[in-house]
Amino acid sequence: MKNRTVGRLLYGEEVDMNGAPVRQPFPTEQVDQIDPFLMLHHHKVTVSQDVAPGKSGIGPHPHRGFSPVTFIYKGGVHHRDSRGNNSVVYEGGTQWMDAGMGIMHSERPPHDIHERGSEQEIIQIWINLPRKHKMMQPRYLPLQASETPKVTGEGYEAQVITGEFKNVKGKINSLTPLLILRINMQAGATMAIPVPENYNTVLYLLEGHVTIAGYGLVDANYAAVLANDGEGCTITAKQPATILFLAGEPIDEEVSMYGPFVMNTQIEVMQAMRDYQQGKMGILIED
Repeated sequence: MKNRTVGRLLYGEEVDMNGAPVRQPFPTEQVDQIDPFLMLHHHKVTVSQDVAPGKSGIGPHPHRGFSPVTFIYKGGVHHRDSRGNNSVVYEGGTQWMDAGMGIMHSERPPHDIHERGSEQEIIQIWINLPRKHKMMQPRYLPLQASETPKVTGEGYEAQVITGEFKNVKGKINSLTPLLILRINMQAGATMAIPVPENYNTVLYLLEGHVTIAGYGLVDANYAAVLANDGEGCTITAKQPATILFLAGEPIDEEVSMYGPFVMNTQIEVMQAMRDYQQGKMGILIED
């Protein structure tokens, strides 16, 4: 396998997201998006015991035109939405939502977060939807750790969220071709990940130190964006490492974004704002 080179190394600078500190390796002033991946937020917090879990986290808010996906590393996330979905996904699980034509949802810590140590660590990514799916009916797919297909190798374990790795297919049928893996590696372990040559690829290191063949050392809180010049990549862990691996076929369409709306044109974004204000994305009243 010809290994890809590393085109960019992006540090996850801390930014304020509605009062919550998150690391955001992209977008930045230098990198707008890694098509079809629009954004990555890494959020790690101790949930205050002075506030009820149902009042913590992120309250009801809208989305249209893309797929917000949340990976839970510590604690859990209680998802509720205007389509009647109501579920809690815990550590090791994934919450996948194709917002489509529009949906309201909230993301709170679960009621038992303090019994679980009060720690919450998540990554949320935004994945663009192509024009033909932007006004689809919304879809919500919760995936617990126990339901997630896994590949185990010498010193590593990879959860296959969507796509296929070593003949193991993920349970999420994404609307565009993707390969998303949640990887845990022991010190000294090496794994090779083949990727179709036309896929854009980025790996984000939550913790540990790894080397990428042909490049060198990558530290925690960095995202390595791979160039489209090879058949995959080979990773070696220098310390126990946790990695989110994202690869996808670019959509290659015009993107117009404003807050929680991702469309193809500014006119479509303005229409999304009007539809939200008129209640056309539904109403979410939390219990």
